Amino acid sequence: MKFMLMIYGNQETWSAYPAEEWPKAIAAVDAFNRKFFETGELLGAYGLADAVQAKTVRVRAGAPAVTDGPYLETKEYLASYYLLDCVDEARALEIAAEMPYAAENAVELWPVMNEAAPQL
Repeated sequence: MKFMLMIYGNQETWSAYPAEEWPKAIAAVDAFNRKFFETGELLGAYGLADAVQAKTVRVRAGAPAVTDGPYLETKEYLASYYLLDCVDEARALEIAAEMPYAAENAVELWPVMNEAAPQL
């Protein structure tokens, strides 16, 4: 079963993190990524740019309209996501609990219902 593990944050949160703690935090996430990539349960891990770099696209009257920023204006936004492939939800929850950021903020785990794109 595939699951999406999502981490939320905002620029204020990242900026408030002490600079001397970043190497330790990055090492913890790198160890998490390596551990679950080696088990085959981590298919991919993707960090997203700051929300100020996001764009929203809507098609109106057949023409695309592009606006700056994410679709929703919120205090926190999706900062990174992980694609997991686990035997069941219980295992995915175990992995989510090992995510280093889960000790500081909530992480979300969503089942992936189907895969629409063909596997190449």
